[in-house]
Amino acid sequence: MSGLTTSPGTRSLAVGLVLIGMFATPGDCQEVADSAAVMAVVEATLDAISREDMVAVAGLMLDGAVTIARTASGAEDGLQTMTVEDWQRMSPAADFVERGFDAQVHIDGPIAAVWLPYDFYIDGELSHCGIDAFTLIEIDQEWRIASIAFTRRQPPDCRLHPDGPPGE
Repeated sequence: MSGLTTSPGTRSLAVGLVLIGMFATPGDCQEVADSAAVMAVVEATLDAISREDMVAVAGLMLDGAVTIARTASGAEDGLQTMTVEDWQRMSPAADFVERGFDAQVHIDGPIAAVWLPYDFYIDGELSHCGIDAFTLIEIDQEWRIASIAFTRRQPPDCRLHPDGPPGE
């Protein structure tokens, strides 16, 4: 007897995978694999930010990638642009937590776009929230970030993570 146990969720996932295998075309399976690979890069980015490991964030980017932050007010002084080198030099003195949710992934061959709401905490307090928009390019079977654009909003002008604040 194996020591492996399955939960109802694991059984549902297994049934879903069997059904995908039965009814999906090879293109559908590739799209699922590509979406998972793209989201792995996005999740690695958010995890690295939450570890304050900005060098790791830079390592997920193409040379020449750019990050643009925009405050929701639309004021010109609310625009911030960062390069890969800026990420590498950044050394936060605070505890960051960034969490994305409800991602929408779009892929066309070697180009992907991910749009996801996020919330951002500094030292356990909500700092802001908004939308992260990632553009990724596949090079040599590896997805890399070409750009990140994000908005900064203050509640109640945005959605917070459905799980509530981190650590609850």
